[in-house]
Amino acid sequence: MVEKKDLKHRLTPEQYAVTQEAATEAPFSGQYDHFYQEGIYVDVVSGEPLFSSKDKYDAGCGWPSFTKPIEQTSIHKNLDTSHGMIREEVQSNDAHSHLGHVFGDGPKEAGGQRYCINSAALKFIPADELEEAGYDQYKTMFN
Repeated sequence: MVEKKDLKHRLTPEQYAVTQEAATEAPFSGQYDHFYQEGIYVDVVSGEPLFSSKDKYDAGCGWPSFTKPIEQTSIHKNLDTSHGMIREEVQSNDAHSHLGHVFGDGPKEAGGQRYCINSAALKFIPADELEEAGYDQYKTMFN
């Protein structure tokens, strides 16, 4: 597990606030909100593969939205009652990074889930760079 003091030096202040303090970036401000290149999104803290561009869609909510994670085991969900709301928080499994929330208003034909994720919690790996970045097992998703 990475020490929080090391993360403060490695991550931007926004990345740290989002992943370690459960902050939320401003809507429509994240670099991946209107970004549709083919590839995968990994946890900015641990590099754990989380989401595929194949499952990304524009929900119009101001944050990158996905219908599902690459693997259900790469995330875990927690009840979040902050800010006077009842929501389901999404965290990465390995680093326990706060990623965002999951809602039940996603595309019905894709299972009905909307994983509303902060760009600051993600790092994008383009499909044509998966092998050199050490994610070659995901290349077949884009063939």
